[in-house]
Amino acid sequence: MTSEHNDFLFFNHEDEPHEEVAPKDYWDVLIVDDDPEIHTVTELALSGVEFWGRTLRFHHAYSGAEAVEVLANTNNVSVLLLDVVMESDDAGLKVVKEVRDTLKNHNVRIILRTGQPGYAPEERVIREYDINDYKTKTELTRSKLVTSLVTAIRSYEQVCQLEYQSKALNNILLASKAILGFTDIKAFTMAVIKQLSVILDCAPRGVVCGSLDDSYQVQVLGGCAEFSAFIGQGVEQLDDGRIILQVQNCFEFGEHQHTEHDTTFLLKSKNRQAAIYLEYVSQPSLTQLQFAEIFLTNVSVGLDNVRLFNKLRDAAYKDVLTGLANRTDFIEQIEKYHRLNSNEHLFILIDVAHFSDINNGLGQEVGNHLLTSIVERLKQEYPSAKLLSRIGADVFGFLIKRDGFDLNELSENLSLPFAAAEHLLPVNFKIGLCEQQDFQTTGIETLKLAYIALNHAKKGNQGNAVCYTPDMEEQMAWRLGIIRQLRQDFENNKLEVWYQPQLAFSDLSLKGCEALLRWPSGQGNYISPAVFVPLAEDAGLIVEIGQWVLEQACQQQKRLEAQGVEICIAVNVSVPQFKVKGYAQQVKDTLRKYQVNPKNIELEVTESVVMDDLSMVIETLQDLKEFGIEVAIDDFGTGFSSLSYLQKLPLDRLKIDRAFVKDLPEKDSGAIAKLVIALGAQLGLKTIAEGVETQAQADFLKQLGCDEVQGFMYAKPMPEVELIQYIESKK
Repeated sequence: MTSEHNDFLFFNHEDEPHEEVAPKDYWDVLIVDDDPEIHTVTELALSGVEFWGRTLRFHHAYSGAEAVEVLANTNNVSVLLLDVVMESDDAGLKVVKEVRDTLKNHNVRIILRTGQPGYAPEERVIREYDINDYKTKTELTRSKLVTSLVTAIRSYEQVCQLEYQSKALNNILLASKAILGFTDIKAFTMAVIKQLSVILDCAPRGVVCGSLDDSYQVQVLGGCAEFSAFIGQGVEQLDDGRIILQVQNCFEFGEHQHTEHDTTFLLKSKNRQAAIYLEYVSQPSLTQLQFAEIFLTNVSVGLDNVRLFNKLRDAAYKDVLTGLANRTDFIEQIEKYHRLNSNEHLFILIDVAHFSDINNGLGQEVGNHLLTSIVERLKQEYPSAKLLSRIGADVFGFLIKRDGFDLNELSENLSLPFAAAEHLLPVNFKIGLCEQQDFQTTGIETLKLAYIALNHAKKGNQGNAVCYTPDMEEQMAWRLGIIRQLRQDFENNKLEVWYQPQLAFSDLSLKGCEALLRWPSGQGNYISPAVFVPLAEDAGLIVEIGQWVLEQACQQQKRLEAQGVEICIAVNVSVPQFKVKGYAQQVKDTLRKYQVNPKNIELEVTESVVMDDLSMVIETLQDLKEFGIEVAIDDFGTGFSSLSYLQKLPLDRLKIDRAFVKDLPEKDSGAIAKLVIALGAQLGLKTIAEGVETQAQADFLKQLGCDEVQGFMYAKPMPEVELIQYIESKK
């Protein structure tokens, strides 16, 4: 190509006056042509051209291969002025294909220039190749060249903006995903600073301040590593005055704070406020700040999620009333103290005795005040205690060093009355202790051991405070095994009811019999009621079993009635049965179901039943008495308060406990037996002595005026078949 074809660059030259603006940057233009003169005249023609405050900077290539190499090694080339025919007729078109397909450069704008248009038809080239313009060199005046170049630059800038926006939006999506998975505030804030620094193209140095609760107390929530020591402290504790000022301004003016050195973003919602401070060297563009605003929407959602998670965690791990850790949290934390060959700590479990009485008598509000007072006392007396927790409604636990701990001192500290609202309440406590050497790998197992000791303390036979020993767990395992087997055998109808005859002392005629529960253990052996009945009561199984015994007695009564035998069957009633709501109605419904005459069923209640809730017992017994059921006090005389209530109870019979019979008459003067018989006579009640095994005992009691007798001397407890035979023998 010769210079004679290049004069077109100067045809119709138009002077275009423009304001002198100091350029801040360049538009990079690559001229590709195998004729050096084209490079010279093109650069000369475009000299002085400015667009959007930026001048042109030229790069040169003299072949298609060289053009590709320049583009591969030079960033930000805006426009490619490309000759079509160079080392080959379609060299320029090959460059376009190489740039777009191999280099994956879709931003650079391409203006094809050719002096031989026939080699590459304009319509097909524009349709098939990603170019901005296709001109013959003869039609490109300087004005048209400038126009094409400016159009291409504008197109380049738009493409770059679209690419930047696409990448920025993708960064926002990635950043949002990166922060929304966090539930820990420290990790969340670190991720926010990191992702925000990517969007603003700066170093990740920043801090997040604010509040996650309704208090609006501004504190350091987290940020980059250098601020980790300040987490949870007030913002004023930061050792950077500029950060403190910017954060305070952010909250005071209620808007973002932007300077040439830093930005502080404000996040607000109904339940919390936060400020994100971030430093930078180069001030971000308005576009970057706008994209940061989009990201902050997700940060705000993430903060709400963290706040919600913290509230849920508090609900799951914190006691609302006292602010202490709850049972769940304690179980998780105590696991950390399981260490082999270590016995440095003691686990103390404290139970408020009869707390339900305080709640029921004085009200739940007073009960709550009492619990908070107990917590304050424990915090005051044992500031070094670890894991102070509310483990149950009225149970507290904590860990303390063995050295220096004194159990007597703990008892003294808890013996002083507690302030609860307007009340000053003395409180008794039961204490279970567990040494660290007995801690288990799981927290629930360690807690179980302390509860075993606490349960021993509650029984009161070893004092108010009991320390766990391994044999306690063995006893507990045995108890649980017995209860489990009892429940299984009861469900499988393996329990039996035996009957012990009750005779009139006057003529030894059969007056009735007592229904006694028996539990066969196999091979003709039986487990003693003294062993399993208390366990059944503790397990709550005695209510079902007691009802079953009553039904068995009713069915037995009907079978005896069918044989022409009419006697009274006595059934024992436990404390838990009496506490069942509507117990009297349940008994009456049972007798109606089996059509049993009420006078043929007697209920035997112990003094423990009577003393549990006197007013309730009197009301229940009166209801049963009016229905026609007789009531006897079993084991009379073994309690301490019966005499004062005896005349208030609707009774028919007093049973003299075997404890007052077994040593008669040689080793026991019979004073109590005599007193009970005389008392019964005065109150118009019949008396029956149980456990009579010798003739001497029988003669002594008969002489005292006892009405009825029950014992091995006359008849042992027997199953139904033997009872029928016994009755037949008495006829």
